[in-house]
Amino acid sequence: MMPEKPDDDPFHDCELGPDAVLGTHTFHDVLFTDDTETPVNVLTGETPAHSRATVEEAKAFAASIDTETPQIALPASVETQVETQSKPYTSAAFFHFKATGSLELHRAYHAAYDSDEFSVDFEADYESGDLTITVERTADS
Repeated sequence: MMPEKPDDDPFHDCELGPDAVLGTHTFHDVLFTDDTETPVNVLTGETPAHSRATVEEAKAFAASIDTETPQIALPASVETQVETQSKPYTSAAFFHFKATGSLELHRAYHAAYDSDEFSVDFEADYESGDLTITVERTADS
């Protein structure tokens, strides 16, 4: 597939270029884990039912989201869990800024993921909470 025009750069809308995401990067303690903080009812000392969840439930929830982009399970803040009576996890694209730490990286990973010029793989380790993303140039680019 030829680019529509010679300067058809997948990163044209990004603050960062491909060098920012090429290679393997690990983002520590960003995923939902069994250690994710949950609210505790001060009267009973117990975690409310809506905030009790396992990593397996969180992974299944993220996998169930019908989207073209693979999803990961991120921890929901205690405030959100209390205010919305929600589960202690939420789902987002694997390159979401809550995981990668910045909108600039979010956009750059998204551009690489959407481009045929790059292969993008990720590993979500729900034991450690670490997310590892690997970006490589494809052979034909």
